Amino acid sequence: MKDSFNKGLSIGLGLASASKEQIDKVIDELMEKGQMTREESNSVLQDLQTKGEKSQKQLDQKVQDQLKRRLEELEVPTKDDYDALEQRVRELENRIRNEE
Repeated sequence: MKDSFNKGLSIGLGLASASKEQIDKVIDELMEKGQMTREESNSVLQDLQTKGEKSQKQLDQKVQDQLKRRLEELEVPTKDDYDALEQRVRELENRIRNEE
């Protein structure tokens, strides 16, 4: 499962890198042809970055939600479950000590 996640992440990062290079190339070409000013290109890049960050946050949330569902399906104990069990063990140990 971890391997699949890492592969997906690597592919996503590779696509993002390739996309940025392509966007930079297109913007440079438009500027060279005089069809876009430096200010316009900065605005376009800022807009794309904002949209990219928003998409990344949405993707991160979806991955977290999916991972949480999978862990619940596998009945993997949560930290709260572990903490509750640890507290219960401490209480039982104290009770045994008091009875001795």
